[in-house]
Amino acid sequence: MKFRAKIVDAACLNHFTRVSAMIAKLAKTCTLRISPQKLNFILSDKVANGGVSMWCELEQENFFSEFQMEGVSAENNAIYLELTSENLSRALKTAQNARALKIKLTNKHFPCLTVSIELLSVSSSSRIVTHDIPVKVIPRRLWKDLQEPTVPDSDVSIYLPVLKTMKSIVEKMKNISNYLIIEANLNGELNLKIETELVCVTTHFKDLGNPPLASEDASQDRDPEQMAEVHIDIRKLLQFLAGQQVNPTKAVCNIVTNKIVHFDLLHEDVSLQYFIPAFS
Repeated sequence: MKFRAKIVDAACLNHFTRVSAMIAKLAKTCTLRISPQKLNFILSDKVANGGVSMWCELEQENFFSEFQMEGVSAENNAIYLELTSENLSRALKTAQNARALKIKLTNKHFPCLTVSIELLSVSSSSRIVTHDIPVKVIPRRLWKDLQEPTVPDSDVSIYLPVLKTMKSIVEKMKNISNYLIIEANLNGELNLKIETELVCVTTHFKDLGNPPLASEDASQDRDPEQMAEVHIDIRKLLQFLAGQQVNPTKAVCNIVTNKIVHFDLLHEDVSLQYFIPAFS
């Protein structure tokens, strides 16, 4: 197994740093999947056990000027590494205004992702800062648990409002209840709702729009006014919203009634899927 990559473009470096900061907010530990064309950050807490799952994907050619990898074998040309997300994010934060960044899979008594950052000093000479991030190589037999999640057929798909607005509303609701109801219909209406014995609070969003294909498929036999709803743990939604530093190019919410809510986001050329199971 071999992996080495290099970023020299400042905009690509900043974007990659932002992606790693987002991942660190979404998952304490994650799996980094390296393949010839793509990098994936994966979180696979079993949804059946009430855990969230995440699949973040980026095309390596949009970030790296050099990219070489050899997987486990010719037919299984991939590398799966488990790492602490914050360690990668912290290393990349030191790369602001760097001339170049190199990432390499190394073995220093234990497997590491070695991040080397070339920084310019005041005298115009450069210095190298190196971070060794411990990783665990995931054996081939466990890869089956780390595949891209299948997206269930949703009852309603709807575009999300501005995520910062959603976050400030959900933060206030968290002070009242641990659980939240998300409901939406094919008329572009989305409600965030909490109910306790003492109070019921609902925030209404209108005219959000529904993705065309999804709404056509579902609207065949669904009343556009009928709400699809899912009860979720409010802290899991808040963690997802807190991870979104930049408002995405596209943000869609797919609801499978009483089962799961699936968020599908596109940040320029980085896609993020995030699944929160219904509270049972």
